[in-house]
Amino acid sequence: MAIRVLLVDDHMLIRAGLRALLQKEPDFEVVGEASTAAGGLNLARMLRPDVVVTDLTLPDLDGVALTRAVRSELPGVEVVMLTSVGEDGDWVMRALRAGVMGYLSTNANVQDLIEAIRSAPSGRVQLSAQATARVVQELRSPAATALTDREREVLREIGIGRTNKQIARSLCIAETTVKSHVRVILDKLGVQSRTQAALHAVRSELCAA
Repeated sequence: MAIRVLLVDDHMLIRAGLRALLQKEPDFEVVGEASTAAGGLNLARMLRPDVVVTDLTLPDLDGVALTRAVRSELPGVEVVMLTSVGEDGDWVMRALRAGVMGYLSTNANVQDLIEAIRSAPSGRVQLSAQATARVVQELRSPAATALTDREREVLREIGIGRTNKQIARSLCIAETTVKSHVRVILDKLGVQSRTQAALHAVRSELCAA
């Protein structure tokens, strides 16, 4: 089945370029376009795409607010952010905490964007180099270092996309024990979901072999 994509950007030429680019991929289908966050949210409600690709700066709300609304109302819809601003400031972490599955610069390689969209429905995160640096910086915070060795093992498993059952099998522990570890990890990292916790592990030393 094709991955259904909704484009949200206030620049018509950028939307047209993205549509032309994505429609070259046999497993992508661009199902709609919007120029505002409100329009994007309304279309997401009606069309239920697999992935929303949005800019950070929009005329009415920013992409972080749109992401938060989409993830709250439509948990089955993932969001990838493609932007020309914000990688050096607090925007990266705000977007990640809101639930984006990808954060890329408009200067990114085309294949990176395609991979980010393709990976999002399966729960794999794709970040630009600068966004990754921000995540690694967060990993070095006191909250991250407070994890026990076992909790870091569980977080590493979450970061590579394993389910509780798979983690239990990998670490030779009970699935109920894994669930307990996950709850503690979320509390220590100050996040609300497995996806957000995975952002602390993806593309970092926690995911290294």
